[in-house]
This record gives sequence, structure tokens and C-alpha cells, in this order.
Amino acid sequence: MNFYIIIPAYNEETFIGKSLESLVHQTLVPKKVVLVNDNSTDNTAIIAATYAEKYDWITLVNHSSIQGHAPGQKIINAFHKGLATLDDHYDVICKFDADLIFPENYLDTLALHFCQDKKLGMCAGHCYILKNGTWQLESLTHKDHIRGALKAYRKKCFNDIEGLKPAMGWDTIDELLANYHGWHVYTDESLKVKHLKPTGLNYNQKANFSQGKAFYQMRYGFVLTLLGSAKLAFKKKNFKIFIDYLKGYYDAKKKKVGFLVSKEQGDFIRQFRWSNIRKKFF
Repeated sequence: MNFYIIIPAYNEETFIGKSLESLVHQTLVPKKVVLVNDNSTDNTAIIAATYAEKYDWITLVNHSSIQGHAPGQKIINAFHKGLATLDDHYDVICKFDADLIFPENYLDTLALHFCQDKKLGMCAGHCYILKNGTWQLESLTHKDHIRGALKAYRKKCFNDIEGLKPAMGWDTIDELLANYHGWHVYTDESLKVKHLKPTGLNYNQKANFSQGKAFYQMRYGFVLTLLGSAKLAFKKKNFKIFIDYLKGYYDAKKKKVGFLVSKEQGDFIRQFRWSNIRKKFF
């Protein structure tokens, strides 16, 4: 299978070389890798350029967007910048973070899963972070959820969901829309990916408000937003962000911010979420 990979990167000089090195040594080498240097002020572009010079299937694209960290919007806008440089001769399109180290059989194993299940729309492994000297599962979400750091989409699924939304919560919306269109989503626990920079390390109160806004834009409604906010706050062991999420939700509702999904898709999302909740408790 042909894998195209897009890696948005902002000030990742510490990690990007390690990440690209792990892709170079895949047993199934990707057909194309595009590193999008998104307004970095460090040596990210220089490091990426050395790989682009050595491997003709790696390219560097420089992109100027907003400075600093803007969860969701910034990274997806950079992804689209890279996507615009590619043709559509791929079987699987990937959005990877710039701080990952993949096991050598990562892409080979994904290809096997996609070949075995023709309705598999999205597939990935699990992120592990270094904690107390050992690599431990980064358990911010349910194991069945594919983390935003390592997304891989079958082409037809990617087209069905109409690409990625440049907003906080994009990495939940994509899975929900994949389910809406009848695609399967699968995570392989045997694929352990080293995540060198834990998720949310640079998140601030503004990012928390954006998460609450995302709940509104996904048409969750108040009760699901309440439960989702409580779950995330518990995972991160921070009650304050629970309040921030709810403030973000109500601010978006007050301002009547535009939704990211249609009414029909919103109905499906709520039913899907409630169905999963019932399965867990009953």
C-alpha cells in the first residue's frame, strides 16, 4: 500500500530528527513524507532539509501561520498546506506529529489491517510516554480512540469525512464522522509508539476554553459536555479545567458559534456517544 505522511512541525528541533529516522527505517517505507515547517524559530527546518536532501520521498514545505501554540486550528492548517502539495495516488494518508518514534513494523502492520478489513477507515497504534524511567501508555483517552498524534486514514474514508476540521476537537470529529459513514476504527495495542512530548504540555486556559467550544460545535449538548468535561478533568487530575471547558461551551452557545457537523451528523454523534456509555455501565 502507498502511504503518504504529512507532519506539521512547530519548534520541534529536539525531536524531528528522531521521528524522521524512525520513518526512514520502516519495513514498509512510505511513498511520500511532507514535513510542514510551521513558522518555527529554531532549527526544525534545517534538520528536516537534511533528510529531504538525502531521501527523494521526503519534502520540506515552509508555512507561515500564527505564532505560538493554537491547538487544533494551527496544526490542521499546516496539515492542509502539506496536503495541497500532494497528488491523490495514495492508499492511506497520515497526519503524524513531529515528536514520535515508530516501531519498524508500524506502517507494515497498518497496511495488513487495512488489507484484511475493507471497511477499516482509520487505524493506529498507541502512544507511550517516558514516566519514572519506563515507557507507559499515555492514557488520556479510551484505548479505542486514535490519538491525534498518529492518525492514518484510508483514502475513501478521508474523502467521506471531507478531510480534517481546523478546530479543537478535530481528532474526535474525524472518528465520529468515520463511524457515521459506516467505517470501522481500530487501534492495535501491539504497536507502541514513543511520544516524546506528552499531549497538552503547552496547553493553557485559552486551549481549555477551545475544548469546551468544540463540545458545542460537535453538537454534544449540555449533558454529554458535562460528562466529557468531567472525564477529561479526571484524567488530567485538574478540576479547574472542568470549569474552563464548561465556560468555553456556554460562551460558544451564547455567541451561537457555527457547528462543525450537520444536524443529522449531530444526532448520530449523540446517539453513538450514549450507546457507548450504556455499554460501559450496563
